[in-house]
Amino acid sequence: MSAEALPELQYVTDATGKAISVIIPIEVWQEIVSERETAYLLNSPAMRQRLLEAKARSGGMSFEDARAKLNL
Repeated sequence: MSAEALPELQYVTDATGKAISVIIPIEVWQEIVSERETAYLLNSPAMRQRLLEAKARSGGMSFEDARAKLNL
C-alpha cells in the first residue's frame, strides 16, 4: 500500500492521552492478515516451493467451471 493511499486511522487513547490502540478499516486489516499468512507460508522451504510451482502452472479451470463440475 502506498503512503498516499493510507486510510484514515482512528487512535484510541487512555485517560492520560497515551495512544493504546488503533481502529483501521476492515479492508486494511484483511490485507495485513493475508500478508502475514503469506509470510508464514513462505518461511517453510517446502511450502515456498509448492507455492512457486502452483503459481507457475498454466491451464487449470476457471472458478465457474469448477463450480459447475461440482454442482455448486
